Amino acid sequence: MAESNIPFIQRAEKHLGRTAMVTANGSFTYDQLLEASSKTASRLLSGQKDLAGRRVAFLTPRGFDYPAIQWGIWRAGGIAVPLCEVHPPAELHHTISDCEASIVIGHSDFAEVLAPVAERNKIPFLLSEQLFAAGNQGLPHVGSERPALMLYTSGTTGKPKGVVLTHANLEAQITSLIEAWEWHQEDRILHVLPLHHTHGIVNVLCCALWAGAACHMLPRFDVTVVWQAFVEGKINLFMAVPTIYFKLIEAFRKSSPDQQKIMSQACKGLRLMVSGSAALPATAFQEWKAITGHELLERYGMTEIGMALSNPLRGRRRPGHVGMPLPGVEVRLVDDKGEPAASGSSGEIEVRGTSVFKEYWKRPGETKAAFRGQWFKTGDVAVIEDGSYRILGRQSTDIVKTGGYKVSALEIEEVLRTHPLVAEVAVVGKKDPQWGERVCAAVVLKVDATLSQDALRKWGKEMLAPYKVPSMVIFVKDLPRNPMGKVVKATVRNLF
Repeated sequence: MAESNIPFIQRAEKHLGRTAMVTANGSFTYDQLLEASSKTASRLLSGQKDLAGRRVAFLTPRGFDYPAIQWGIWRAGGIAVPLCEVHPPAELHHTISDCEASIVIGHSDFAEVLAPVAERNKIPFLLSEQLFAAGNQGLPHVGSERPALMLYTSGTTGKPKGVVLTHANLEAQITSLIEAWEWHQEDRILHVLPLHHTHGIVNVLCCALWAGAACHMLPRFDVTVVWQAFVEGKINLFMAVPTIYFKLIEAFRKSSPDQQKIMSQACKGLRLMVSGSAALPATAFQEWKAITGHELLERYGMTEIGMALSNPLRGRRRPGHVGMPLPGVEVRLVDDKGEPAASGSSGEIEVRGTSVFKEYWKRPGETKAAFRGQWFKTGDVAVIEDGSYRILGRQSTDIVKTGGYKVSALEIEEVLRTHPLVAEVAVVGKKDPQWGERVCAAVVLKVDATLSQDALRKWGKEMLAPYKVPSMVIFVKDLPRNPMGKVVKATVRNLF
């Protein structure tokens, strides 16, 4: 059999007999993962020699099937296109049709939704349960330069587009985190994140399986189950988005004093807790530290580049900061003219390295526009303070040009969040004939709290004086969110 040189396969063969996955359906070893992925590849090939980069879209429940199918697609020479289990048919159709999938794989749990979408696109639909019963055939050699994964961006400025990552891109992203966060085969990580984003796929699942560690995967996020996993000492690593930490903090507050002692003590058994995919409020950083003793490690990355910046595993972690470049990643700040930003000045983050994606699928113009030479233009603005990057926000949504000043919406949010009655806030800029843009804040109050817009505006005017905010509109309203729990600022604008 002509075996591929896919690093995941080679590394898994060194961990035979070890537990790879712990799921609601039981535990599975690396041997089982290799066998299931080999049969999946053979079924996808069905006598062909190589899928040769054809796209295979797939949707399974969170568990063993996911990596088995992902690896199977790679071993057959295909590009894996993971779908989102909460997306409606219209969004599934966009992804499947845009990537020009040759096959759609779906678990029976999703067949009712997914099969008609595949039929509409005239694409064969396979039930995932049938894949692992196939025989084995010779598999192709798959080089590191070949595309491996296509992830769809959130589409904040239009329809989501496919980000193509090669095997070399993935290896660079994974090994950088393995080194920086000192992953090892004795690690046990609790996985609660979506499996169609970089955070859940690369940072958690791929890193765990690369290291020979065990990935404990929940079928869905459940705050009680997560706390129970901490208390039982099942895991020593945890990564989540700020919204999840908010829910864990809320559950801790509602627990009895005796239970709180048990919960706090249990967290001391974890070696690392990470927060990402959105800015973590300083208040949450401090409260989580008070509860668990852990300073959450914040990092910075995006679909196109994986992770680029990280606070240190060992060393000072400052709330609101995302650290320094990860191993193998080059990062710089540039001004509006594309020149290196002056020391102490803010600038757009640009990233260069093997971890940077290959292209936007079928969008050569957008791919070209996203680069300055070999540097990828992230669209995020930051400043370096005491050797650590601090994100000021997206150029398109978080930098408000008002009254001749450039104001960071994230900084204003942090200030407003310190009000004792404010639970959460989102700040955006709206076009204004007098100010250029007017600063607008949508606020969620704490449960049972009462606070008038005028009172909050008066308080905010005083607190925000150092930030050069000439005029601000405040609107008390619940905030629209995406499936990750992240506030959708494009929708917040519609509130004003």
